[in-house]
Amino acid sequence: MHLIRSFLFAILLTLITVPYAIFATLIFWLPPMTRHRLITSWVPVMMWVIRHVLGIRYRVIGAENMPTVPSVILAKHQSAWETIALQQIFPPLCYVLKRELLRVPFFGWGLASIPGIAIDRAAGKDALSQVVEQGRQRLKEGLWVAVFPEGTRVAPGTVRRYKPGGAILAKRAGVPVVPVAHNAGEFWRRNAFIKRPGEIIVSIGPAIDVKGVKAEEINLRAEAWIEGEMRRLFPHHYAGEAAAGGPAQGAGARDGEAG
Repeated sequence: MHLIRSFLFAILLTLITVPYAIFATLIFWLPPMTRHRLITSWVPVMMWVIRHVLGIRYRVIGAENMPTVPSVILAKHQSAWETIALQQIFPPLCYVLKRELLRVPFFGWGLASIPGIAIDRAAGKDALSQVVEQGRQRLKEGLWVAVFPEGTRVAPGTVRRYKPGGAILAKRAGVPVVPVAHNAGEFWRRNAFIKRPGEIIVSIGPAIDVKGVKAEEINLRAEAWIEGEMRRLFPHHYAGEAAAGGPAQGAGARDGEAG
């Protein structure tokens, strides 16, 4: 049954995304925020498909912690699910993403047509400058900015180094940081064709005020809350930590990446 559901989802994803991508390329002349609103109407359509075809539901806790001003979201990254769902859970937002994603047929074309922060991850320190410069502009335009500080998708129960790009952006822009934990990877694993039904819990933490706090400390506070919340809500993924003597670390963390 999971295979049939996943196969049907893949077909619907293609049938829905391709027309949206073509539409996105045709409205390039509209103002950026208008393009954003029109193109992201794809999100509720796909969330309906995810719920009713894949059987993946979600529940949000801590929604009252959302600031009333555009902020920087630092979120756990386990699957493609949260790249879709966060757009429904939060006010209008954009992502920090790899520039090469914009070259992906159809999906990338749609991304390129809405305001975002596309960086060259091979640029080293220049990539961080791109995040800060473009991010401040997006925040001024009224968009929230979502950053996955671990830089890539990680399996449930593992941790990669939290890179400081999102915290630096928040500090320099003078906006709050909102930490987010979730367990999407339990049902939608990285690069896995087959998805499993179930309920994803998304936990939104108290906003972190950046005034009078260094970016490094902001990043540490966000990491501490996210990882602590992951262990509180999903302890079954961390059962082996005590025996191992600390948090499980993902292999191959790259210190030079911006995020």
